[in-house]
Amino acid sequence: MATVLALETSCDETAVAIVKNRQVLSSIVSSQIDIHQQYGGVVPEVASRHHVEMINLAIAQAFQEASLDWSAIDGIAATCAPGLVGALLVGLTAAKTLALVHQKPFIGIHHLEGHIYASYLTEPSLEPPFLCLLVSGGHTSLIYVKACGHYETLGQTRDDAAGEAFDKVARLLDLGYPGGPAIDRLATQGNPQAFPLPEGNVSRLEGGHHPYDSSFSGLKTAVLRLTQKLQQESNQLPVADLAASFQETVARSLTRRAIACARDYGLTTIAIGGGVAANSSLRRHLQTAAETHNLRVLFPPLKFCTDNAAMIGCAAADHLNQGHTSPLTLGAQSRLAIANVMQLYQ
Repeated sequence: MATVLALETSCDETAVAIVKNRQVLSSIVSSQIDIHQQYGGVVPEVASRHHVEMINLAIAQAFQEASLDWSAIDGIAATCAPGLVGALLVGLTAAKTLALVHQKPFIGIHHLEGHIYASYLTEPSLEPPFLCLLVSGGHTSLIYVKACGHYETLGQTRDDAAGEAFDKVARLLDLGYPGGPAIDRLATQGNPQAFPLPEGNVSRLEGGHHPYDSSFSGLKTAVLRLTQKLQQESNQLPVADLAASFQETVARSLTRRAIACARDYGLTTIAIGGGVAANSSLRRHLQTAAETHNLRVLFPPLKFCTDNAAMIGCAAADHLNQGHTSPLTLGAQSRLAIANVMQLYQ
């Protein structure tokens, strides 16, 4: 049973956690949302500098919260890919330095694998195979989870990620950043059936038949054209109805593809990961559809939907238990397919 100190700095959250297998002993997250709101999105250099300022304090807080010292730590992990390279380097450098100083094994973790492992924190008895719907600001994928480190992407977005679409539509509706929570809050006041919007016809995109792929650029353009039309007709936009209609369309699209994929592959469990997993409409649609088709659906607690180090530690503990460690020469990578996770280990 491995106890791991884990660091997550792939984007704009400075996160540190101590995890014993699938039990979270401490979890610290220093958010940069307030810092980046003035820019309307994440500024990579600003994010990296904030990580440098916060990482040591977050590590100290994690040990204090867990009431442990270094003798209890079996390994040190950090997110190494994908993400903002400058931000990733902060966590990686700190983790590798600590591994050298304290003579502990180092484990590099793929960020998306971390989001998959958030479901293990939710349901410690969970075991593969299962389907993971991973929806975040940078990724929208349907991943066949076969075993620790062994994944197959069955569907993905052909353009914008779901979270990216939320941010862009929120900016269009002048709702601020981050867009997902803002749209979710406002949608409760609107009519989700007010404006029929296109889900995105992936079959028309080049590259053959991809039944589980998503496309959100057409939906985003449809909202833009609709708002332009409504602004010409009236001085006051029905913003709540637009937000609700957009959110409903995204949730319906993701649910339809996830349910079809699980049934086609004979998988009885769908685990949800990523920031968009916190969306209330998506949760409602998936839960209803899963019950209709006798499937189990797992949603992480809201604190484990967004970026955190607990999910990274959970993945690292599993790898360490199986003897997987990473070389100290491992670098940060802005892109790495989740199918190539095992390349990170010796």
